[in-house]
Amino acid sequence: MSGILEGKRILITGVLMESSIAFHTAKVAQEQGAEVILTAFPRPTLTERIAKKLPKPAKVFELDVTDDEHLARVEDVVRAELGGLDGVVHSIGFAPQDALGGNFLNTPFESVATAMHVSAFSLKSLTMACLPLMAPADAAPGEGGGSVVGLTFDAQFAWPQYDWMGPAKAALEATSRYLARDLGSRNVRCNLVSAGPLGSMAAKSIPGFGDLAKVWDERSPLAWDMTDPEPAGRGVVALLSDFFPKTTGEIVHVDGGVHIMGA
Repeated sequence: MSGILEGKRILITGVLMESSIAFHTAKVAQEQGAEVILTAFPRPTLTERIAKKLPKPAKVFELDVTDDEHLARVEDVVRAELGGLDGVVHSIGFAPQDALGGNFLNTPFESVATAMHVSAFSLKSLTMACLPLMAPADAAPGEGGGSVVGLTFDAQFAWPQYDWMGPAKAALEATSRYLARDLGSRNVRCNLVSAGPLGSMAAKSIPGFGDLAKVWDERSPLAWDMTDPEPAGRGVVALLSDFFPKTTGEIVHVDGGVHIMGA
């Protein structure tokens, strides 16, 4: 029986640990028939080691999404490996330590700018670097296209300890909507998955992350397991598939239902 990504070619960023959403996205994508290529920064060897735990081999190449030279070579690297792309997964976020952990009022702009560049602007940068592989400018109407899926953490709220990553995620969510608006004519969809807290490397870098995670213990309608990234990965894969052909600019919550709960 064919999987929902049979024949699809997917670029996935952010595979750093086996506990990451990106890893489980890659795993489920391969199980559903996709060919996968991974990017890594700053340690490609780490991603290469983790990639060996996937069901099938996957090429890894270095990509710093804040480096224009790195972005410029994405098309050549991916075209040589896969010929083109049908989907892109943006699983990238970073803020300096002085932008997190209760330091919101004292964070310098330089650190805020770094968080915004890496965590939000990079969605546009990565998408545009991959666009020729999904939707060539000379493609006839209705030809080509693809799906871009990013990962957010619900930016409607001011979460404990999250500080400037909150505004960065709000910027990411707005960026996704504008990409959806401007790329719809090229049959490119752009959506986000808003996942609940998980014990990933990114989460562990947030001082006091346990205080934030307690919200899910107390308020999630569905039991939430911080050690299980697969539900979020499945949400990403669903949005990469053709089962959402007319959905764009959307945020799909995979958070156990916490986002629906009133105060």
